[in-house]
Amino acid sequence: MTTVLIADDQPLQRFGSRMLLESQDDMTVVGEATNGAEAVRMTAELHPDVVLMDIRMPGLDGIEATRRITAAGARTRVLIVTTFDLDEYAYAGLRAGASGFLVKDAQPEDLLSGIRAVATGDAVVAPSLTRRLLDAYVHHLPADPGTTALPENDPRLASLTDREREILTVIGQGWTNTEIATRLHLAESTVKTHVGRILAKTGSRDRIQAVILAYDAKLVQPS
Repeated sequence: MTTVLIADDQPLQRFGSRMLLESQDDMTVVGEATNGAEAVRMTAELHPDVVLMDIRMPGLDGIEATRRITAAGARTRVLIVTTFDLDEYAYAGLRAGASGFLVKDAQPEDLLSGIRAVATGDAVVAPSLTRRLLDAYVHHLPADPGTTALPENDPRLASLTDREREILTVIGQGWTNTEIATRLHLAESTVKTHVGRILAKTGSRDRIQAVILAYDAKLVQPS
């Protein structure tokens, strides 16, 4: 059973989300938060598997709430669901530690599959944002001379095998597990094993954080 906390300042949005989630046999809503501060507090108390996080809320917004939740080191994953399909929110949310980003006009089945994905350690981004994120992410990194090291000098990559580094690179390019398996002539189960090891060795919370690492380490350049 996947436990979910809904964080949104709009009562109708919370009600609709609860109705959808509780219609599923494998999901239950453990609470509702009306702002970011409540979301942080309730996450610490209830330990949900996933927080559905709105961005624009009174007081503490969803970005800062996400940052505090992920910084606490809990197993809870954050899936941002917002009305605003804007790159700035996607960048900020994902860098704050969110495992996914969807807009509120997504189909119900996309929301449900997104929750299931982040609950199992995968990541999800609205299709309209995926390519823009991968292509433009590097331009939103702060100018820092310390980030210009070559990949072989990045300590986060030191323990990766050549195959794991190859797979991290194509993860950064946006390949799915199925695409990796097909193009690299591997079984999909083998790919999943490699991805799990990459996340563990690099300290990445999920696939999105691995993508960010691939850009930070200069394994991937924007197209």
